[in-house]
Amino acid sequence: MISSLKDMERIAGIVAECAMSGWVIGLKGDLGSGKTTFTKFLARYLAIQDTVNSPTFTILKVYQGEIPLYHMDVYRLEDIGYDYELDEYIYNEGISVVEWYPYIRQMLPESILSLDILRTSEDARKIIIEGSGDYETIVETIGHRYCDKSYIPQPRHR
Repeated sequence: MISSLKDMERIAGIVAECAMSGWVIGLKGDLGSGKTTFTKFLARYLAIQDTVNSPTFTILKVYQGEIPLYHMDVYRLEDIGYDYELDEYIYNEGISVVEWYPYIRQMLPESILSLDILRTSEDARKIIIEGSGDYETIVETIGHRYCDKSYIPQPRHR
């Protein structure tokens, strides 16, 4: 359960610590649930210096860091996702974060890390993290680290 921005930052930091080149992270949640906020915190822990904001109208924003971050908002691509050439980013050596990922699920690798962000109140969220393939054990690691309240994620260095 995420009850504050501090908690959202912490979970994003833990995911960033585990993240590796080539990862695909799918985010799902209603408007205002925290998908872009999660991505901003993730970028901070990946040592990305740029201001991260929603790529709603541009579909894709690329941020350079130790590992490039490809931030996609595919809300506008429901049923037309194949008209955009996102594969070169999704299947690249960076970390791809795809907001509204179910809209282009057929374009994504079979194995991804997915976060379903459910708004339970104005400030609280429930995040369901699932992983398939190589991500299965990562989900356990993220869960253990988050449940250990003494665990403090460390940002990467550039």
